[in-house]
Amino acid sequence: RYFLVGSNPAETKYRVLKIDRTEPKDLVIIDDKHVYTQQEVRELLGRLDLGNRTKIGQKGSSGLSRAVSAFGVVGFVRFLEGYYIVLITKRRKMADIGGHAIYKIEDTNMIYIPNDSVRVTHPDEARYLRIFQNVDLSSNFYFSYSYDLSHSLQYNLTILRMPLETLKTETTQTRQESFDIFEDEGLPTQGGSGVFGICSKPYEKYVWNGKLLEAVKNTVHRDWLLYIIHGFCGQSKLSIYGRPIYVTLIARRSSKFAGTRFLKRGANCEGDVANEVETEQILYDASVMSFSAGSYSSYVQVRGSVPLYWSQDISTMMPKPPITLDQADPFAHVAALHFDQMLQRFGSPIIILNLVKEREKRKHERILSEELVAAVTYLNQFLPPEHAIIYIPWDMAKYTKSKLCNVLDRLNVIAESVVKKTGFFVNRRDSYCSILRPDEKWNELGGYVVPTGRLQTGVLRTNCVDCLDRTNTAQFMVGKCALAYQLYSLGLIDKPNLQFDTDAVRLFEELYEDHGDTLSLQYGGSQLVHRVKTYRKIAPWTQHSKDIMQTLSRYYSNAFSDADRQESINLFLGVFKPTEGKPHLWELPTDFYLHHKNTLSLSQSRRSYTYWWTTGVLKHLPLPFDEVICAENRCKVTVKKFHKNEEEIDIHNEFFRPHELSSFDETFCLAMTNSTRDFMPKNVGIDPSPFTVRKPDETGKSVLGNKSNREETVLQRKTAASAPPPPSEEAVSSSSEDDSGTDKEDEGTVSQRSTPVKVTDTGDSVKITENVVQSTKDVYGVNLSDVPSEDDLTIYARFVQLGQSQHKIDKSSQQFCSKHHLDKVINLVPISSFSQDNIYEVQPPRADRKSIEIFHAHIQAGRGNMQPLGKDDFLMYREYIRNRYM
Repeated sequence: RYFLVGSNPAETKYRVLKIDRTEPKDLVIIDDKHVYTQQEVRELLGRLDLGNRTKIGQKGSSGLSRAVSAFGVVGFVRFLEGYYIVLITKRRKMADIGGHAIYKIEDTNMIYIPNDSVRVTHPDEARYLRIFQNVDLSSNFYFSYSYDLSHSLQYNLTILRMPLETLKTETTQTRQESFDIFEDEGLPTQGGSGVFGICSKPYEKYVWNGKLLEAVKNTVHRDWLLYIIHGFCGQSKLSIYGRPIYVTLIARRSSKFAGTRFLKRGANCEGDVANEVETEQILYDASVMSFSAGSYSSYVQVRGSVPLYWSQDISTMMPKPPITLDQADPFAHVAALHFDQMLQRFGSPIIILNLVKEREKRKHERILSEELVAAVTYLNQFLPPEHAIIYIPWDMAKYTKSKLCNVLDRLNVIAESVVKKTGFFVNRRDSYCSILRPDEKWNELGGYVVPTGRLQTGVLRTNCVDCLDRTNTAQFMVGKCALAYQLYSLGLIDKPNLQFDTDAVRLFEELYEDHGDTLSLQYGGSQLVHRVKTYRKIAPWTQHSKDIMQTLSRYYSNAFSDADRQESINLFLGVFKPTEGKPHLWELPTDFYLHHKNTLSLSQSRRSYTYWWTTGVLKHLPLPFDEVICAENRCKVTVKKFHKNEEEIDIHNEFFRPHELSSFDETFCLAMTNSTRDFMPKNVGIDPSPFTVRKPDETGKSVLGNKSNREETVLQRKTAASAPPPPSEEAVSSSSEDDSGTDKEDEGTVSQRSTPVKVTDTGDSVKITENVVQSTKDVYGVNLSDVPSEDDLTIYARFVQLGQSQHKIDKSSQQFCSKHHLDKVINLVPISSFSQDNIYEVQPPRADRKSIEIFHAHIQAGRGNMQPLGKDDFLMYREYIRNRYM
């Protein structure tokens, strides 16, 4: 047998799974649902070790050996032989949301469960295993132990505010798990010590190991189930005068109708579209990490293929294969299913930003626009006008070629109108500064205002043909506009507006480019071809050659490797299940029938052509149906009661991990991108605000391309003092730290410190022997007069003279003078609360009587003189023992 032992992070509570290895093809897992202490687990494993030794009493032949140490179970999978278990063996922290860590899978291990003695071999098993392992779990798969990544922050925080009466009715289901052994001994189990915990079902569309956990979902305790998402996760620190603001970007890729670029286009029969990704940007003040006390804000937008039956034939080996509409859909059945899903999850209004070409010599992309307009027009005639789908067509390629039009300015206008319609989520009321400094844009903001803050209602759905390059730039502009509103709502800026070339926008742009590159690699096989700088028309010449290479890489991937990747995705997601006597995965001419279930069996129920939405959705609009308190949504929530001192809900232990040995070099908050360290210029006198517009050569990181290599960085550091770096891709300094001071002095260059003024004291006359004043523009970054006036220099010289001579007068003479000779001079009183206005003399603080008693009791306890314990002390100790060991 295999014994799977799992623990909480502090290793105080354990669960044990027993996996039977004698079954050749079935999965037999036994979970006793019991929570063990550390001592009980050691005794259990000791008995198992002793009972399974080959010879009793012989210590050398151990009956129990550790096979692998892991961080979680991805799932169980079977091909043609027995089951495999997939384990996470390496992880890396990628983000932190309110003290909840988000990890990236770095490495996994697949272990075959049945024994060799019962194994029934099959010749095609190895090939299936190789295809399954083609899905690289170490590339952009994420999980969290305590935060639901499949849902948005708005959903996760909204269900936490469900009424207490609703929660109490649900606790009867888990009465046995929350049984209190001290209930009869007078400990308060209700009210103050009880904490209700809510666990919601994950949103299946964005879970990638749902099929792998299907075999054990109803057998094992829910603590064993670890749901993973695929997409992107990045976090950066925006430092606003030392105040840490974390900007997080999470992209969830849909597991429905998933695949590669030319092999998955349009939508399937259930309304799931290809390349569907939900992008959420989360902003919060990291100085307070609690969800209840902290300030959190988020904004969600979606990308996805045009929801129609369409495809492109890649057998012609053309870079742009012709677009064909596969099926006629006069009643927009597929689009209705897709927008019904969106109304349930996001509410209204649904805004479509269609970026495909409108004018073409040969009709290509315009086919999709015409069909989409017809579908939206048909669906809108049955919706109430206030909840109608908003359609915005904008030919981005045409505006890019025009020299008269600025693409990003036009996108900014669209972004402003979109954010005003949908609003955004924030978990606190409008700050008082918005009342003191009212802004017209803020008063026009949409969304849904509740007593605890604001809710986002509706969503922007952006698409082009591939939903890669143009879509990413449009999403960046909308995200930048939403970021300004988020910062304003938290009281961090005075107007909801952000300028380009500021540290904040550069940091956000880098996050979005990493996000776009990752999503493009997953779907298209290469990084982004056209970036934000391409549309700003500030990209360097070297970028053109990189764009050509990315285009060739994308074409090669689509032509030669996408088919293998598609087979791997189909096998991993359980779309295809290997079966004896049926064709193998590689023998299928197409996977069309796997993704379109209606081709294999006719559905008994037919949806209405007019009332195309799910029952109950329209009643709650503009709020999303998934976040409304009703009987259907209550079934998706599991409620459990915890004690307030349990480690499972202790956010301090979860975040700071005092039980682990940690080093500063490996600490996540030091490794993430920081606006002060990576983007703010290192020159003296520069405004440290991340909302100040910088010049292209005034930055701590290269703005015009990728980071320079180490040799260039060292060369730049050595030459940074003598000459400013030219604004080219190779010469922009990526880390202009001020560590070359010795080089400056050795080479005889001018020091950037202000030249000292030598003052000689000869009676009443003051002579300035050296007056070499450096330009204030070079030193402080501001334009002042080049040479101070004579009056200013005289005042400064007197100030220096007073400072040099004040130490020559002793205290006795000073007191004598103040009493007898300086009666008419104003006496200066020190403003500090100390007896002497001096940083070296401090009065000891006064301690009250209770503090002194506690300190004396502590001293006596150290000497062995213990005070008798009272009733409260006994109750507290019992409470501690129950939480720690029982």
